[in-house]
Amino acid sequence: MKILKIDKGCGYFRTEAEGTWSAIDKIDKNDLLNLLNLFLEKEVEMDSPTEHDLQNEVHKIVYSNIYEKLDALADSKSTFKDDSERKYLSELNKYSSA
Repeated sequence: MKILKIDKGCGYFRTEAEGTWSAIDKIDKNDLLNLLNLFLEKEVEMDSPTEHDLQNEVHKIVYSNIYEKLDALADSKSTFKDDSERKYLSELNKYSSA
């Protein structure tokens, strides 16, 4: 599911899993939290700001910052999941075989 897209030189974000697209310059705190929840709970896609031309300067700044934060979180999200699984593997095995 795509949560960030660039179309006709403007950036957009998805408001909910099956929601509509809104201009990135209209994003507020609740929208950011919803976007983060979608990012953490689902397999998502985002248009890269370096591969698409954002012509609106405000959209470029806001979209690029959100994209960079989520992209950095994607790297640490998999690391966090792997570390958590390794840390609790022995306990899971201990109680699942009992």
